[in-house]
Amino acid sequence: TYPGFPCKPSSLVVSDDFFFAAHASGASTDNPNGAGVTPGNVEAFPGLNTLGLSINRVDLAPGGVNPLHTHPRSAELVHVEAGEMLVGFVSTEGRFYSKVVRAGESFVIPRGMMHFQYNVGAGAARAMTVFNSQLPGVVLAAQSLFGAEPEIPDAVLAKSFQVDADTIKLLKSKFRKG
Repeated sequence: TYPGFPCKPSSLVVSDDFFFAAHASGASTDNPNGAGVTPGNVEAFPGLNTLGLSINRVDLAPGGVNPLHTHPRSAELVHVEAGEMLVGFVSTEGRFYSKVVRAGESFVIPRGMMHFQYNVGAGAARAMTVFNSQLPGVVLAAQSLFGAEPEIPDAVLAKSFQVDADTIKLLKSKFRKG
C-alpha cells in the first residue's frame, strides 16, 4: 500500500471502483510542450489501491514532447499505440539509451531514471505508460529546478549549469507560477 490510501470497507466496494474510463479520450496537447497526460493512478482510479500498478495515457502532437522527468517510486513501460516516439533515458552512469518506438512496440525505463517521450512522426502519437506502483510520482526536471517554491538560488543553478545568472533568470521566467 501507499501511505494515505486506506482500504475501503468491503461492504462499500462496488463494481465501479474497478472501472476506469478516463483513457478513452486523450488530454489536450494545446500547450507549449504539445503533450497531454491522463493519469491512471490510485488517486484517479481507486481500484488500484494496494495492487502496485498504474497506467497513464500520453498524447503527443506532432513535435510534442513529454518533457524530461523521473518517477521516483516506479519503473515505466512505454507502449506506443499510435504514431512514433523517440523514447529515451539517462542511466546513473550518464549513458543515454533511446529508441524510436512505433505503434505496437514497447520500451522500458528503469525506476528513477530521467527520461522523455518525443513525437518524431508526422501525425499525433499516443502511448500507454504502465508503472509498477499505484502512485509512481513525477518530478519534472525543468519545472523542479527553475520553478521551485521557494526558488533555488540563482548562484547555485548558474554554477551547476555553468551559465551566467541572466540565463538562469530567463529560464526561471518560463516556469514561474501565476
